[in-house]
Amino acid sequence: MASVTSEHTHTQRSRRRTFNLERVIGAVLRYGFLIILSILFLLPFYIIVKNGLSTDQEITSFHWSFWPSTLHFENITELFNDPSAPFATGLMNSAIIAVTQVVGQLFFASLAGYGLARIPSRFAKPLFYAILATLLIPGAVTFVPTYVVVAYLGWVSTLQGLIVPGLFNAFNTFIFRQTFLNFPRDLEDAGRVDGLNFWGVYWRIALPNSVPIMVALGALTFIGSWNSFLWPLVIGQSDSTSYTVQVVLSTFLTAQTINLHELFIGAAIGILPLVIIFLIMQRYIVQGVTQTGIRG
Repeated sequence: MASVTSEHTHTQRSRRRTFNLERVIGAVLRYGFLIILSILFLLPFYIIVKNGLSTDQEITSFHWSFWPSTLHFENITELFNDPSAPFATGLMNSAIIAVTQVVGQLFFASLAGYGLARIPSRFAKPLFYAILATLLIPGAVTFVPTYVVVAYLGWVSTLQGLIVPGLFNAFNTFIFRQTFLNFPRDLEDAGRVDGLNFWGVYWRIALPNSVPIMVALGALTFIGSWNSFLWPLVIGQSDSTSYTVQVVLSTFLTAQTINLHELFIGAAIGILPLVIIFLIMQRYIVQGVTQTGIRG
């Protein structure tokens, strides 16, 4: 009897050791995989910063070095003092455009989403489906008509020409509609008992309780607006005062100009706001999108 018990205990210990060994191997493989992914993710940032603090000769050299022998921080001063590329103006314009479009898209999309979700109308669903249908239209199809309208209004090479066409977004409207469909009706009923109309319920109850989704969509809108290139390039064609940071960066590498160190240091400074916003808002981005749900 004692030998059977001893053998059973020994078997349990062996299984426990095997289980612990499998857990350790699994953890090592997972963390190793994550480390590899992190290195691949950070590699472009390392290249941008390294080349931004190097000279053009070091960037184009056939002899690779992990880090430049001398860090040329004067490249930053040269970047902002370059008269042919108004980088400071580009940063300011990109910030104005991105912030304005974030505020505009959140307001109009949330307003439309609440109306489609809560205001009774026989046109609500057809209008919603029409808005969804616009998501199927490629941007290349609407690009020329939008430019014709902007040019007719005299908004070429102006900030309003860059801002106004991006003040409404069908995807954000869809997300807000799904959010408000899941919003507790008891809170809205309590607001109506207090004498609030649809606007009052939207402004005082629904919108303040939708902060996670607003932060998530706001961060995504800011990133998309900041990275926009083709539309600002076409609209800001004749006046450098309307250039965005992406358009300014494109002037460093043309058929007539090759300025690699300013291009890289400008790219490093240009992506810094996006990195900061993403690091701060990444939790809200995931939380906000998962809270929308899918309801008809």
